[in-house]
Amino acid sequence: MHISVGIDIAKDVHWVTALDAQGVVQLDHSLHNSPAAIAQLIDELRLLGDVRIGLDVIGGIAGLAQAMFAQAGMVLLHVPGLTVNRARQGSVGGENKSDPRDARTIAEQVRTRTDLRPIEPQTEIDLEIRLLVGRRQDLVMAQTQRLARLHDLLVGIFPGLERALDFSTKGALFLLTRFVTPAELRAAGPQRILRHLRTAGGVPHLQELADRALAAAREQTLSTPGERMSARLIKELALEALATRERLGTLDRELQALLDNHPDAALIRSLPGMGAVLTAEFIAEAGSVSRFRSPDALAAAAGIAPVLRQSGKTRYLRRALGGNRALKRVFYQSAFCSLGHPLSRAFYDRKRREGKRHHQAVIALARRRVNVLWAMLAHRQPFHAELKNVA
Repeated sequence: MHISVGIDIAKDVHWVTALDAQGVVQLDHSLHNSPAAIAQLIDELRLLGDVRIGLDVIGGIAGLAQAMFAQAGMVLLHVPGLTVNRARQGSVGGENKSDPRDARTIAEQVRTRTDLRPIEPQTEIDLEIRLLVGRRQDLVMAQTQRLARLHDLLVGIFPGLERALDFSTKGALFLLTRFVTPAELRAAGPQRILRHLRTAGGVPHLQELADRALAAAREQTLSTPGERMSARLIKELALEALATRERLGTLDRELQALLDNHPDAALIRSLPGMGAVLTAEFIAEAGSVSRFRSPDALAAAAGIAPVLRQSGKTRYLRRALGGNRALKRVFYQSAFCSLGHPLSRAFYDRKRREGKRHHQAVIALARRRVNVLWAMLAHRQPFHAELKNVA
């Protein structure tokens, strides 16, 4: 007997519903997120027959259940949260939401649909890449907020220095760990500033940086209100930013080492514009390309495939509003980075001549590159010029 199972994933207690081929409920109860409870459910499901399990969450709080079901050899399918919400709202009860209702909705999707993407067991290297990519994204987001705050504080007390420094460089941040106000810079003088910058190691154009800072200090002789506290906070933020730069460098080296041993990484990186970080992010988000039955399915998952809108005689394509935002960013960013490659530039220029704006032309290039990347991975071939014609 074919059994369709829906599990509404939660932190402590999941809810599981099992339906037979006619939609009759065979199981419907809570499931504690513990090895013993999940093992007991696996025994119950084996007694029911041929089982397919739908999960609305992959990894994270579903990690234990996902691993145990996979080890038991059960088929796992992904039913995204948006699918669950829309399907539940279209059923009896409308907007009413509960864990049992969501589990029933997931089970109905598994029972009635044949296009759900399978959840494949992840290898250790895939999981490590995903975890490091997630950590890197956290650090980048925090660094962006930190530097924005640093800009805001510095422009409030010393706008000339804020204009003179590039906070994306190590030298500018290291300067701010000790010298912030015009008075501090003037009192230090060029020699002390240079000695301080030399201790950072590997900072280029030290003299030019010191000269710009001193020139800004000579232009402003006024001390602004709140200068002392702002300077203290700026020094703290600069130290934190430098530490984050070091940590990001370490993470990038760890990711590179993992990519060197990943079976797909060399193929993905052969595509122009796909550097180490974007390759790692693609692997973390997409997993195995075998999850996607076609390049169209991969493009749809990334939200870069046009969406058809048809009603009566009206028919048109519009930009997709959904999809995996992280995967979409990978394809868009890599397409932008590939514009230095002759084939990518030629495609982009053609779209521009057709009247598309820059953003639209890059999206069109990203969509074409999905076809190319899918073909590369499906046929285990690195990028070559003939792949530009993949439909």
